[in-house]
Amino acid sequence: MIYKIDITMQAKNDLRGIYEYIAFTLLAPENATGQLGRLEEGIMSLNRMPMRFRVYEIEPWKSRGIHIMPVDNFVVLYTFDEEIGIVTINRVMYGGRNIDEQLNMNTDSR
Repeated sequence: MIYKIDITMQAKNDLRGIYEYIAFTLLAPENATGQLGRLEEGIMSLNRMPMRFRVYEIEPWKSRGIHIMPVDNFVVLYTFDEEIGIVTINRVMYGGRNIDEQLNMNTDSR
């Protein structure tokens, strides 16, 4: 099965923030472009076998079926619905951050 990829607004903002940080704060626009390309390539690869990456092990995210895919020093957090064939990209963040804290912040702001 080939899955459709749906990127949430939060994940789009995450990608934009990663690009801007690398390009403008670290003053490395070429690196920012390359990193964004690798993240997008990883995300688009989830259209086949999204179950190949592990479930994030901390609750309540585990029960919600959040999967975690590493891409370089970053992680892509996503869910997928086998019945309708959609992978939803929920967040993209630096892997060195406290992922659970970042997910909780996102939930608290809703």
